[in-house]
Amino acid sequence: MSKYKVLFLPHNKEIVVMDGENLIRAAMEAGVHINASCGGEGICGKCRVIIEEGIVEGGITENLSEEDLEKGYRQACLTRVKSDIVVRIPTKSTIDASALNMQSTPRRAVGIRKIDLAKLKKNGIFACPVEKIYLKLPRPNTQDNMPDLTRIVKYLQLHHDKHHLEADISVIRKIPDVMRKDDFKVTVTLMLPVRTKGMIRIVNIQPGDTTDLNYAIAMDIGTTTIYGQIVDLKTGRVLSGYAGFNEQISYGEDIITRIVYAEKSGGLERLHEVVIKSINEVINRIIKDAGIDPDEISVITLAGNTTMTQLLLKINPRHIRLSPYVPTSMLYPPIKAADFNIALGDHVSALIYPNISSYVGGDIVAGVIASGMYRSEKLSLYIDIGTNAEIAIGNKDWLACAACSAGPAFEGGGIKFGMRATKGAIEDFSIDPVTLNPMNITIGNVRPKGICGSGLIIIVAAMFEMGIIDNIGKFNRSLETNRIREVDGICEYVLAWASVAGSGRDIVLTESDIDNLIRAKGAIYSGYITLLKEVGLDIHDIDRIFIAGGFGSYIDLEKAMTIGLLPETDPDKIIFIGNGSLRGAKIGLLTNRIRKDVVKVIEKTTNFELSETPSYMDSYMAALFLPHTDMSQFPKLKTRLKARKKI
Repeated sequence: MSKYKVLFLPHNKEIVVMDGENLIRAAMEAGVHINASCGGEGICGKCRVIIEEGIVEGGITENLSEEDLEKGYRQACLTRVKSDIVVRIPTKSTIDASALNMQSTPRRAVGIRKIDLAKLKKNGIFACPVEKIYLKLPRPNTQDNMPDLTRIVKYLQLHHDKHHLEADISVIRKIPDVMRKDDFKVTVTLMLPVRTKGMIRIVNIQPGDTTDLNYAIAMDIGTTTIYGQIVDLKTGRVLSGYAGFNEQISYGEDIITRIVYAEKSGGLERLHEVVIKSINEVINRIIKDAGIDPDEISVITLAGNTTMTQLLLKINPRHIRLSPYVPTSMLYPPIKAADFNIALGDHVSALIYPNISSYVGGDIVAGVIASGMYRSEKLSLYIDIGTNAEIAIGNKDWLACAACSAGPAFEGGGIKFGMRATKGAIEDFSIDPVTLNPMNITIGNVRPKGICGSGLIIIVAAMFEMGIIDNIGKFNRSLETNRIREVDGICEYVLAWASVAGSGRDIVLTESDIDNLIRAKGAIYSGYITLLKEVGLDIHDIDRIFIAGGFGSYIDLEKAMTIGLLPETDPDKIIFIGNGSLRGAKIGLLTNRIRKDVVKVIEKTTNFELSETPSYMDSYMAALFLPHTDMSQFPKLKTRLKARKKI
C-alpha cells in the first residue's frame, strides 16, 4: 500500500501515513490539534482545514459552502489522504475564540487610573475627532434659493463658528433627500482636523436630531488577537468589547513568517483579506452586543505593529525585515474605512496610529499615549511583553524605543504542554520541599491540560529557588523523586500524571521548555537594559515601569524578578496598564488633542535597532541564566538563595 507525506501548516509538522488515512487521525498522530467535538461524524463542522496541495477524498459536507470548497476547505474528520498533501489549519479550527475572552486571574489589581471624563471636559480636552451638530435650517424660497450644501455651510459658519468646510461626495449625494425628509432639520457629522486651521470635512448627514447617537470603535490589531470596543462619544462609556483571532496566524505565528508569505504570489492580498475578515467579525460582534445601529458609528481608530498596519492597508511589508529596516510610512492620513473593506458605512473615517520604525509600531505609540509617560517629568520604562517585545523609555522631554524578538514562550508557544491562558491551564504552582510533589492551580479549577505563560514563570521560579533546577535550567537529577525523569534523552518534571490530567497524558515541563523561557526573558531583559545603557541610564534611574500587553496583567511580580524577566525593584514602581494599544486607541476617540500629541511623540522619539547595537548581544548572553550572570543586579534573591542553602 502507498505511503504519503502530510505537511501541516503553520506548524510545519510532517507525518507519513498510509493511503486513505483519515486526516484528523493523522493530525492527532502528528501532535497537531484540530477542534472536533462530534466524535468524527462530520456534524459539528469545527474541524475545517484547507487543502493547499495534493489530492484528498471526501470531507465535503453541508457545513461547507461552494465558496469554501473552491478555496480548498474540507472537514478533516471525513477526509482521506490520497497523495502527498499540504494542509493548512485555520485558527478557528485550532482554538475556540472564546478562549481570548476568558483569561487567567490578574496577579495584581493595581493598574493605571481610569480616564477622568469630567476633568477632560473641564480642561476642554474632551473634544472628539468627530462632532455631530443638529441644524434647523431655513427653507429655501424664491428669494432664497441657494444650493443645499451652501445652506449647510453658511449655517455652520454663522451659528457654530465652523470654517474651512468641505463635503465628501457621498454626503453630497445624500443631501437632497435627507434635508427634505424632516423639513430641513438635519444632523451633520463633522470630521475635525488635527491642525487648528485645517479643513473640516462634512462626512455624514441624517434627518432629525441624532446628536445623542454618536459612537466609535477602538481596535488593537495584534499579531495573534484582535480586540475591539464600542465607545459612546457623548459619555466616553465602553458599550461592548470582544477579542477574536487574527486569522493571519494560519499563515505564520510571527511577523517575519508573514512578511515572507506576503512576498509570495497573491500572499499580500491573502493576508490583507484574512485580517479584514477577522476585523469585521469582531466589529459585527461588538455592534450586536451593544445593540446599536451601525449607521451611528462615526469613526474607528486602529493600532497595530508596523507589519500589521501595512498588511491591513495592503502595503508590501518586505523592507521591514531587511537592513536598514525601512517601513513604508510613519504617518497615515484619515482613510475611509470602507475603502479597505472594513464593514462600516461610507461616512466612517479610519484613524491609523502611526509607526516609529519597522519594529516599533502604532501599538506602542498608542501605549505610550495611554500611559501618559510622554507628559510626565518622571522617567518611565514601558515594556510590552509578547512574542515581539517593544520597549520605550523617557519622559515629557525625550523618548527612546526599541524592539526585540522574545519568541512565543509567554503565549505557550515552543513549550511542550504550553497553551494560552484558558480553562485547564496551570496558572499557579507550589511544590512540597520534602516530597517534591506539586500543587497545581488551573484556570477554571479543572484538571490540568497544559501550562500558560504566567504559570510557566511561576513554575520555573519556584523550582529555581527550591534548587530543583540550576541557573541554566537543568534539573538536579540527584533528587529522590520519580517526577524527574529522562525521556528520549531529555530530562523533564511531571507536573500531573495522566490519571489526573485533563488531556489523558502526563503533563510535563522539560529542560527544553525552560531553555525557551530563559531565551525569551533574556531577550526582553537585555532589550531594556541595552536601551538604558544607550541613553546613559541604568535601571535605578527609572521612576516607574509600565507593563503592557494582555499577558502582562497576569505576571506574578516576585516570580518575574526571580527568573530575571523584570529587574529587581520596588513593586510599587510597577504599573500594569493592560492592553495599552487598545487603551490608546480609545483615548484617541475621546479627545482630538491626542492626534496632535501623537505627532509630537513621533517627532521626539529616537529608535534603536538592537540588532545593529553591538552591546545588545553581550547583554543577551549575560541574561541567559536564572536570573542573570551578575547576581549583584538581584541582591534580594541572592540573599534568599544563600539563606536556603543554610537550611
